[in-house]
Amino acid sequence: MALVVKRKGHKETFDARKIYASVYSACRNVMLQEGEAELIADKVSKEVQSDVAKKTDVSSEQILKTTADILRKYNTDAAFMYETHRDVS
Repeated sequence: MALVVKRKGHKETFDARKIYASVYSACRNVMLQEGEAELIADKVSKEVQSDVAKKTDVSSEQILKTTADILRKYNTDAAFMYETHRDVS
């Protein structure tokens, strides 16, 4: 499995559950029903995981871009929400 190079330079193992959770949250924030949000989050997280599995290292920025691009196929509003929402920590 690929290692994710984070913004501050450290690395961690890729975790598709984080993609699922953030995509699900973006979908719910644009008022999609729970079931639709779950379906989209599942599809997107699996596609991202498949893409990342081909690499040894991938930046968190690249994962963000890939996830947003894939999510855009399913819901443009959720993709916008996903792209523009960043952790404030």
